[in-house]
Amino acid sequence: MQKKQIPAIRLIIIGDEILSGRRQDKHFSHLVELLKARGLKLHSAQIISDEPDHIEHTLRASFSTQDIVFCCGGIGATPDDQTRQAAARALGVDLTLHPEAAALITERTQEQALQGHGSADMSLAENQQRLQMGVFPVGAEIVPNPFNKIPGFFIQNHTFTPGFPVMAWPMMEWVLDHKFADFHHTETSVEMSFLAFSLPESRITPALEQLELNWPTVKAFSLPSVGNKSMRPHIELGVKGDPESCAQAFVFLQNRVTEVGGKWELLG
Repeated sequence: MQKKQIPAIRLIIIGDEILSGRRQDKHFSHLVELLKARGLKLHSAQIISDEPDHIEHTLRASFSTQDIVFCCGGIGATPDDQTRQAAARALGVDLTLHPEAAALITERTQEQALQGHGSADMSLAENQQRLQMGVFPVGAEIVPNPFNKIPGFFIQNHTFTPGFPVMAWPMMEWVLDHKFADFHHTETSVEMSFLAFSLPESRITPALEQLELNWPTVKAFSLPSVGNKSMRPHIELGVKGDPESCAQAFVFLQNRVTEVGGKWELLG
């Protein structure tokens, strides 16, 4: 049986507030953990501005791939929310009010009215404005939002969520489990590392290059540190790839550290 090829998984974070430092991104680390729990890994991430042409250009390039992409931010209904519109232009399709989204937004509005917040009359201007949050590119599917029912959307392997983590994270999880479950735990990969001391990175680099020649399915890595009060300068050396090859490459790397005059310790 042929092994299923997993598309690259990427993250696009949209928002001037991230670029200006007014808010700090929290999506990157959480998506990494969601993926890790499913035997998957993040390929790349980028942060872009709210500028409509920038979003459109980024999404047009992204839609041209087969990648699995999570886009966070800019799907509200205020003037600085331009992601829905840019996605439609990038795809060359119209925007339309999604009937399921409209029903969910109406339901949410009615619930709020019962709690004394606003009116359930959907003909009112403010409620018509709320419905704009359900206007998606033609062909999109809704992504459920358990926090407040106002959905995101999914189209061409791209998931669009609000920027709020409390909404975005369960929506990401839903997509991973409902759209891409076939990719879960289909690749067996490990990562192993140790700390090397009394060793310049330049001295161990030839061994890292030789390691990747000897075991083509293994990727070596080197993470130098200048140290701190509790840890002297060191290099974290490691390998990642299939378990059997990694085990062999790991021992090779430890031996090479010793041979070139360094010392190593396993991570505690």
